[in-house]
Amino acid sequence: MNGFRRPNAADRLLSGACRALATLSGVTPAGRALPVAGGDPSEPAHPAERRLSASLMRVNHVGEICAQALYEGQAAATSDPRLASEFREAAREEGDHLAWTRQRLRELDARPSLLNPLWYGGALLLGLVAGRAGDRLSLGFMAETERQVEAHLDGHLERLPVSDLRSRAIVVAMKDDEVRHAQNALRLGGAELPAPVRGAMRATARLMTATAHYI
Repeated sequence: MNGFRRPNAADRLLSGACRALATLSGVTPAGRALPVAGGDPSEPAHPAERRLSASLMRVNHVGEICAQALYEGQAAATSDPRLASEFREAAREEGDHLAWTRQRLRELDARPSLLNPLWYGGALLLGLVAGRAGDRLSLGFMAETERQVEAHLDGHLERLPVSDLRSRAIVVAMKDDEVRHAQNALRLGGAELPAPVRGAMRATARLMTATAHYI
């Protein structure tokens, strides 16, 4: 008999609380280097463009707060340890995005959203609900979320100032990961979600991004 034991419900709850605290406090380190393509960290120099970059990166940071919570909820809700590991592996890669967007906000002398605890709590609940709906639907929810995030990042690439090479490089790297996560979810058996669910997800995302742009 070895000295290790399987984690119980209290252990998992404590671990989840620690991950939530790390996410919201901004101490989660990146496992990969910031994917910059050169450029001055203070760019763009024009105040209006700088404010736009900061607002868009704040929205992206909120998205990564939500990704951590969604995957935490989905991992907690599934009874399949292999699938829970897949969700947490995706969360680790999204953790890089979280650290990158937070660093870029600092470089732009901007703050993250004041509503991050609210975003985290709501996304965690969504992840738990999706997970309780069954693994195929949970994976389908993951795939659809990542597809919508991909489209959202495309929109940011169109709006970011041309001079903001650093923010643009971060968004491109994030988009590549989102595409891969969606493909992986479908490969694992994700089901296509009904059109009304997809529409509700888009409406919720629009409300979140519109709010996070300013608050």
